[in-house]
Amino acid sequence: MSAFTDDELAYLGDERRLARLATVGPDGTPHVVPVGWSLNAELDAIEVGGHDFARTKKFRDVMRNGRAAVVIDDLASTDPWRPRGIEVRGRAEAVKAPRPLIRMHPRRIVSWGIDSRGRLARTVRPGNEAAMKAGDVAGDPGRASQPDSRAAEPADAYP
Repeated sequence: MSAFTDDELAYLGDERRLARLATVGPDGTPHVVPVGWSLNAELDAIEVGGHDFARTKKFRDVMRNGRAAVVIDDLASTDPWRPRGIEVRGRAEAVKAPRPLIRMHPRRIVSWGIDSRGRLARTVRPGNEAAMKAGDVAGDPGRASQPDSRAAEPADAYP
């Protein structure tokens, strides 16, 4: 089972290919850049790559501290205004071969405007195979994560 809901997986499997990746430099300064990405369904991970990727600051940042966040979003409509997207924070690995990429393993997932329940936020447990069987997300049996107290907020409450 995936850490992502079925609606989130459908959103991630659609045609969106631009995201914003956030890393932290050695001095603690945030670094945010637009990136191309793909979903690795087999590993339940978001993968980010690009031209000459192993030489980039974002790759070095992840090599150094193993953490990153990515936001994938768009507008479902401009009239009425309906933003939607997903933020994934978590453990990141700088993979050097066969092609350099950053692989994000979700530890925190926040989505808005994707699911009929509104804004969903949850913490995903590392090594969550046992939790996946427990189905411990309210209203979403079989998901390996903990609900956030704000999970029922309407989608438009979170820009």
